Amino acid sequence: MAAADGPAGELPVAVLGTGIMGSAMARNLLSAGLPVTVWDRSSSVTAPLAEAGAVAAASPREAVRDARVVITMLPTADVVNSVIFDGGVVGAFARGCVWAQMGTIGVAATASITDRLGASRPDVMFLDAPVSGSKGPAQSGQLLILASGPAAAAKTVGPVFAAIGRKTIWLGSAGKGSQLKLVVNAYMAILIEGVAEALELADRMDIGHQQLAEAIEGGPLDAPIADAKLHKMDQGDFAAEFPLEWALKDVDLAIGAVQGDPLPLLAALSRQWHAAVAAGHGREDVSAARLALSGQSEAAAARRDRD
Repeated sequence: MAAADGPAGELPVAVLGTGIMGSAMARNLLSAGLPVTVWDRSSSVTAPLAEAGAVAAASPREAVRDARVVITMLPTADVVNSVIFDGGVVGAFARGCVWAQMGTIGVAATASITDRLGASRPDVMFLDAPVSGSKGPAQSGQLLILASGPAAAAKTVGPVFAAIGRKTIWLGSAGKGSQLKLVVNAYMAILIEGVAEALELADRMDIGHQQLAEAIEGGPLDAPIADAKLHKMDQGDFAAEFPLEWALKDVDLAIGAVQGDPLPLLAALSRQWHAAVAAGHGREDVSAARLALSGQSEAAAARRDRD
């Protein structure tokens, strides 16, 4: 039987998946004084966390054994199912622990996992809690957490969510978090593609990027993420903060989650970003959407060759 909730230092946390987002979460949990165990398929990403004070587990089963809160920050539903269910991790969860599934895996997959866990481990509380934010907010502990699941889990995860997020929105039953996350990311994707196409239009009209930035700055169109991506695109900086292939995955999950007539803008955006990923830009930042427009991809490739 797991120990009852206590001070933060007595709340062991396991983080499964320590890529860009998971590693930042783990570091903030350590900074908050929480005992953290980490696991990832690549030991190269857990080694720096071990140096920072985390315990690097040899297997996900070992990582979750004593955890009161288990965070999964894994890329797809298939990976989550493979690790948790096919890998036997579900049987290693501590009795009464909270599993916070914080990656974006879609509405249908979340419902399936909720049912599957309920059938095999009804003593484990499942939170569908995807996050909104990329590398910068993750590193600074400023993620927005879209939490849904049993209300009883809120007290347990309070110190955990406080360490990694600026705000938690509680939305009701598991699945609501994933629904809102897809809506939020659809909004984000449209903003970023809009910035990319506005820059392309500016180039064709011989309008300077700085002139565009000055016209928008401080006005009603000055959305922080749009401004940040505009400057990344202008500087040709496509270092990944939120990889394009992940953003495309979320767009496609959103399209697949709704019935009725297709959403025309999202459908067109998906086609455009699939072309960008096929051109080799999937691992670059989502701002690399700019490279799929009017020969920009070839120009970037030429720059990389020169460097």
